[in-house]
Amino acid sequence: MRQPIKLADQPGAPTGDAAEVAVTWIGTATVLLQVGRFTVLTDPNFLHQGDHAKLGYGLRSRRLTNPALEISDLPPLDLVVLSHHHGDHFDEVAARDLRKDVPIVTTGHAARKLERQGFTQPVALETWGAVSFDRGDQRLTVTALPGQHAPRPLQAALPPVMGSMLELGDGSGEAAFRLYITGDTLLHERLSEIPARYPDIDLALLHLGGTRVLGVLVTMDGRDGVRALELVKPREAIPIHFGDYTVFRSPLRDFEQEVERRRPATQVRYLDRGETYRLRLVD
Repeated sequence: MRQPIKLADQPGAPTGDAAEVAVTWIGTATVLLQVGRFTVLTDPNFLHQGDHAKLGYGLRSRRLTNPALEISDLPPLDLVVLSHHHGDHFDEVAARDLRKDVPIVTTGHAARKLERQGFTQPVALETWGAVSFDRGDQRLTVTALPGQHAPRPLQAALPPVMGSMLELGDGSGEAAFRLYITGDTLLHERLSEIPARYPDIDLALLHLGGTRVLGVLVTMDGRDGVRALELVKPREAIPIHFGDYTVFRSPLRDFEQEVERRRPATQVRYLDRGETYRLRLVD
């Protein structure tokens, strides 16, 4: 793993409660995270209702909702975690308005596109590669996890995607908190490697939606989302990435019904857009 990146304090930035995690769902896969003393944004998508996200090859999808926050509403960011560079995960608003020197942890494919858009600190990770950020006595480590955005025949048509593990600790190697972000992935055989390496996951953010492109499923629907919980076994999970675009074909109710039917051991937390879930870290 590369040398940790030391973060300087930013004027106006929240100091952050070292023993708290706060998760604010902005919409689609965009989440504002306060993890201890670190402020993190995931998959920045700030298009408005009626706008169209560019999916490549001339394909577009209309947004059905507004983001709960605008970029101007956000606190100063320490870093961005980007699962992949697609129009519903990193749009022209993000390209225009995000600070150009904010570190963006992502895939190699996305890092190259970000550099062409003028961003100066993309951090490209291969699967299982990691980067750490230090602030005071806390360390946040981001590890790239395996993801698969399409069935094998269509993989070349979609950008590479990564899941992410965020671990908060003190630099000793022990994690006080682990957050798994699935990214836009289907269920696939390599997901079983995640609980083998991380048997103790506190919280998962599940990208659902049952996204279909040209009729082909490219993100988990409700049934697969519950199966992912049964495989990875996080203590708690929050479903995101549903209901915001016309390509999302599996509504949240599909997932809710599957949770009710299968009753996974994971405690599922449901957030409205703009709502914040807070949890205290246990020593």
